[in-house]
Amino acid sequence: MTDARSKDETFEYAGATVVLVDAATVLAAARVNPVELMRRASWPAPVNRVDLTVSSANRKMTSVHTFSAAISTAEEPLSKERIRKLVLGNDPVGLLLAKRIEAGDPIATRIVDGVGAAAAAAYKKLGLDRQSQPVTNREPGTLADAVVGLQAEMTYDETGTVVRLHAEVPRDEVTPAHLQAFVGLTLQAVIELTGPDSLTGRRFVVSRETVSKVPQTTQTVTLDMVGGLADVVSELREIAVSFRHPEAMARWGARRPQGILMYGPPGTGKTMLSRALANEIGADFREIRTPEILDKWLGGSERNIKQIFRDARRYRVPTLMLFDEFDSIISYAGSGGDAASQAINAVAGIFKQEMNDLIEANPNVIVVATTNFPHRVDDSLIRSGRFDVKISVPKPDDASRAEIFRKMIRGLIATHEAPGFQMFADDLDLAALATASHGLTGADIKEILRRVQLAKAMQDARTGGRVDPITTEDLLASVRELLAPR
Repeated sequence: MTDARSKDETFEYAGATVVLVDAATVLAAARVNPVELMRRASWPAPVNRVDLTVSSANRKMTSVHTFSAAISTAEEPLSKERIRKLVLGNDPVGLLLAKRIEAGDPIATRIVDGVGAAAAAAYKKLGLDRQSQPVTNREPGTLADAVVGLQAEMTYDETGTVVRLHAEVPRDEVTPAHLQAFVGLTLQAVIELTGPDSLTGRRFVVSRETVSKVPQTTQTVTLDMVGGLADVVSELREIAVSFRHPEAMARWGARRPQGILMYGPPGTGKTMLSRALANEIGADFREIRTPEILDKWLGGSERNIKQIFRDARRYRVPTLMLFDEFDSIISYAGSGGDAASQAINAVAGIFKQEMNDLIEANPNVIVVATTNFPHRVDDSLIRSGRFDVKISVPKPDDASRAEIFRKMIRGLIATHEAPGFQMFADDLDLAALATASHGLTGADIKEILRRVQLAKAMQDARTGGRVDPITTEDLLASVRELLAPR
């Protein structure tokens, strides 16, 4: 049977609607890695951010699930959103630029970033980047939920702008009701800061997977949407945390990764993972392709790579730079003596120099390179210090393919199903689909679903809507079609 349909539980709290998605899955995932929830939610003033995390820990006598929340009234200094609002405004030109930036227009992005740099400098000089609203009541205390007997310790940080909640439940006793109770206690703490009616009419989704009601694209993909790559996703989450918390890095004298090399067969999701990492960080996404660098005119390629890094040093908002198909941009250095090889070698040399101190020149930038052929890239280009993290992105195994099917189908259900229209049957056999699709990648599974969707849409057009939901057999037939020799 399938678990592609999310198991939601909806409850009301202080006038707000709270949707708790797959609480049992959240608790199971937290046994392995910390799970962040509600990070993208919108809050009433003066609260600017709430980080709610579920994790696992070992104590002397037992293992526990830990629930923690950090409720911040501090402004995030010079964040991308604040600078964009400062520069763009609501006039027609600002709205046009905002739309072009959202569509990935590099020229519009460069214009706004240039103006934003000056605006950010003035903003900082006036001291507006440090505005915060201190918490008035700084006495530690306890919040409790009498229904499940959960108690959360409430403390305040030294700045007076962050309220912290912490609770623990023995792992063998924890239930979804404990997670729901802790969410309620977190909202209670928010209300104490914002007023008794501040949450009325709001809607909060508590989920480890952000399943959008609009069609998913590479622009909106998150790490939660990635299926079948648990180890890779876990490593990218750690990198995102290190990027989002420079104060912790500075406190310990730690240096977060400056560059990441992802390698593996075509179709395994390297580019998608790069975009998801950018969204996890909250960073702009800047993709550099071969034509932007390599130029047929003498000296053109060298000028292009220098300009790309010159721009990178001026970014004033978090930015992920992706060098996709890295091997086609920078081949093995010294591979030939002709003019083309010399130009590529020159580009490689400049790339090495620029990567030596990029993080020191601009800590807002992180570089990702992807390749299907890592053996074609000179080791000196990707040594530690330039590319500190190297991640293999393999073809998915049976369990991973089942997870990919589950997440893709769940996304389609969330986007397209409506009252009176059921897109997928309730009894899909994900294990059978995973076994039948042996050797296929995430891109192949996406194509399998596309073909079935197209076939059903054509049948719908011919019959006027008398079409049954997509079944396991429909999907298996699409798998066989894709695997059939040409």
